[in-house]
Amino acid sequence: MTKFFLDFFLFFLTFAVGNKKQDLTRFRKRVRSIRKKMLQIEDKIVSLDVLEKKFLCDISACLGECCVDGDSGAPLEKEEIDILKNLLPIVWNDLSEKSKEVIEKQGVSYIDIEGEPVTSIVGNGECVFTYFDEKGICKCAIEKAYREGKTDFYKPVSCHLYPIRTPKYRNFTAVNYHQWEVCQAARALGKEKGVAVYEFLKEPLIRKFGAEWYAQLEIAARELQILERK
Repeated sequence: MTKFFLDFFLFFLTFAVGNKKQDLTRFRKRVRSIRKKMLQIEDKIVSLDVLEKKFLCDISACLGECCVDGDSGAPLEKEEIDILKNLLPIVWNDLSEKSKEVIEKQGVSYIDIEGEPVTSIVGNGECVFTYFDEKGICKCAIEKAYREGKTDFYKPVSCHLYPIRTPKYRNFTAVNYHQWEVCQAARALGKEKGVAVYEFLKEPLIRKFGAEWYAQLEIAARELQILERK
């Protein structure tokens, strides 16, 4: 995070809590603590958890639970909505009857409680673009079509990026690591194999932010490792 951003944040906190010396001291300590947990690359504020935490998806253990559990669908870029609509004839036969009913009733997406577009879901369960294989593993029908050469669209970028979330704010985009109980097996496997979150998600991070941005992230990760060894 840049010094300017932190100084502005500190000024805001100072204004918010008034001039009580004890309050200011407590908030300044909090700002310093925040500073140690994030970095800035271009206009992206990256949580250090993305560099430090380990993660390697283990779908044989979780059975694709991230596509089933949760209280809303997968976040969508605005342009992805039309892409999903155009993909329906390609993936239709892989979808469940319940998924088809939901899509016919409300479409491929809806607006969630935060006012953002997300994929439609079946009840409070799976995304409408999922299917279950012979082992009972929940998988993405869009990704299946991509791997079969039927489309050049892999899947919504938010799905590709998970467990990273990238909420947008007025002046920056946050790059956060989302820890979810259903991904415990992925954290264990990542720790065993020594794979960090940003390494596991190299392809989608480049897809989202570009190769040059990812190269800067790798440099930051190496510098962080050097600092930790000192």
